[in-house]
Amino acid sequence: MTATNTEIALSARTIKKSYGDKEILHGISIDVAKGEHIAIIGPSGSGKSTFIRCLNLLEVPNHGEIELAGERVFDSASKTPVASVRALRKRVGMVFQSFNLFATHTALENVSLAPRRVLGLSKEEAEARAEKLLDRVGLKAHMHKHPSQLSGGQQQRVAIARALALDPDVMLFDEPTSAIDPEMRVEVLKVMKELAEGGMTMLTVTHEIQFAREAADRLMFIADGELVAMGEPAQLLDDPAHERIRRFVSAINGEI
Repeated sequence: MTATNTEIALSARTIKKSYGDKEILHGISIDVAKGEHIAIIGPSGSGKSTFIRCLNLLEVPNHGEIELAGERVFDSASKTPVASVRALRKRVGMVFQSFNLFATHTALENVSLAPRRVLGLSKEEAEARAEKLLDRVGLKAHMHKHPSQLSGGQQQRVAIARALALDPDVMLFDEPTSAIDPEMRVEVLKVMKELAEGGMTMLTVTHEIQFAREAADRLMFIADGELVAMGEPAQLLDDPAHERIRRFVSAINGEI
């Protein structure tokens, strides 16, 4: 899939982000087609997570524009917000490195809380939705357990179900397997791959190169706060044209 011949779900233009005098992002632009999965790769500290957090205003860009389905939701030139942050985050879900689940709530309660508070669903409606989502991520049998009773992989799947509970247009994943033991990563990556295959529009910051190769429609390589290259996974990973990407791929493959 490409973003040139289909409906654009998300568009970001010249996104810049600075902390004091240090500019982290130097003007990154991207169009994401509806149903497309873009994996964002690159060296640590390159600005990948900062970029993805800018897309739902967890980090507010110093410069740039963001559109969802053609609707302007952020414009750094405007003196007033184009859309409320709360309204934006209903449409752009986020899954973090850490699970951020409520320890005193069961899996079912963690997933049903946002639909009740944000969407105004009744307890019964929200829990019915949560149960379906937990079943979707393979955790229906564990829905009455608290986070402390679940493995890291199971907790992350609850976090994915929670993000899906608001029925977002776009899902953002910020290194969702980095805090999980290697043997538990497979179950989370399986759910994410199924979401991508099911047509969910997704952007994923990841170091899971094989997952990116298999599950992404396009790869986005960010280094030193700049978009170095964008392309099909096989092309970028197997025959990289840019020296910076070649060094990264060699390091990943243990060649240097």
